[in-house]
Amino acid sequence: EVQLQASGGGLVKAGGSLRLSCAASGFAVDDYAISWFRQVPGKGREGVSCISKNDGNPYYEASVKGRFTTSSDNAKNVVHLQLSALTPEDTAVYYCARTKLCGSLWYVHGHYDYWGQGTLVTVSS
Repeated sequence: EVQLQASGGGLVKAGGSLRLSCAASGFAVDDYAISWFRQVPGKGREGVSCISKNDGNPYYEASVKGRFTTSSDNAKNVVHLQLSALTPEDTAVYYCARTKLCGSLWYVHGHYDYWGQGTLVTVSS
């Protein structure tokens, strides 16, 4: 059974850091692209990053580029998202999701077949 389990969220002050993890089971993360999305109440789900061995460098949403870093630990079958220099605008529920390739339309959430349950990141000012 394919499952994605997101964890690592919490409360952090502005300027702080967190590391989110997406633990996969039922498939190898090395064979797929794993993305992070985030969502705040009343807004749509926003693509944050996408990583795949077949896409070269990871993709990032413009507002997080240089602050967030995604990486894949294939031995543990986990994809991480390191969040740094956090601002209150980064407050959201963060989800990981699976697709076959990132590509230029990686941020379109309709391309994803499995989603994790989400982990809440709250950044205080």
